[in-house]
Amino acid sequence: MRILIADSASSTPEQGGAVWAVRQYVLGLQRLGHFVHLAPRVEGEFDLVLNMSGILSPDVIAGIPIRVYLDLDPAFNQLWHDGGIDRRFDGHTHFVTVGQAIGHKGCDVPTLGHDWIGTLPPVVLDEWPQANGIETDALTTVANFRSYGSIERNGAHYGQKVHSLRRVLGLPQRTRERFVLAMQVHPDDGRDLADLAGNGWELVDPRVVAGTADEYRRFVRGSRAEIGIAKSGYVAARCGWFSDRSACYLASGRPVVAQDTGFPQFVPTGDGLLAFDDEDGAVAAIDELRRDYAHHARAARELAAAYFESDLVLSRLLGNVGA
Repeated sequence: MRILIADSASSTPEQGGAVWAVRQYVLGLQRLGHFVHLAPRVEGEFDLVLNMSGILSPDVIAGIPIRVYLDLDPAFNQLWHDGGIDRRFDGHTHFVTVGQAIGHKGCDVPTLGHDWIGTLPPVVLDEWPQANGIETDALTTVANFRSYGSIERNGAHYGQKVHSLRRVLGLPQRTRERFVLAMQVHPDDGRDLADLAGNGWELVDPRVVAGTADEYRRFVRGSRAEIGIAKSGYVAARCGWFSDRSACYLASGRPVVAQDTGFPQFVPTGDGLLAFDDEDGAVAAIDELRRDYAHHARAARELAAAYFESDLVLSRLLGNVGA
């Protein structure tokens, strides 16, 4: 098929992670034998479009037979739309989301009348082989401290990474591990900066260590493991979001200690991938990681191959949208 992937985030300067989030789809679909065109606009005739978070308006893609809204920011897209901000859901034939729990019991994200198809983020394993030596002997991650405004709905607060980090500030003081965050924090967040430094969190400039696709891959593969902090909105919504970044750590044979957003009902945890709800749970997960790191490193790669491998994930996605 001729597939258009409509995206603009991957062209943002100094955002190696955003490049890989989209590149996995491009390379993965090409591996399946399809012609893939990545652009922020329609050029030519296509059989299918993956419209990432509605970057293209419905009228622009109306001539493409299979029009898939690919939701990469679950809960926020739906809640914004429900609150009157048009997220361009109209005109699509299918709705796919990395928030796998949307529409399931226990997740309060409005479906807006759509049948949401859950998917895991794909990883092209050949691009993320088993890593060997550790360059950064620490639990690391690459993230945005703040992305945009939070949402208040029915007494619930759907916030950003900063709000989740505040709930686990004591981790470096309670474990024997280093924690390195490739994260920019604005000087106006002085109190948070002081709290992070005072509790032993190390900050490095993401533009330096992960600004390009190659630098991002090297940073992820060179880390001991990931400390996966989710936006507090994903946690509050129990939407089942799982990070494409965490999938890259797993594929590299780097264990992941990830904040629970409801994803354990879709991906097995306990070996290679350890979930936590609060600081105590994170400490317990890190203790388990230290107990048998070699086992969890092997299990991480095996988990990626069994659940996130691009041929598997994208073939299922195409089948679910009738392609």
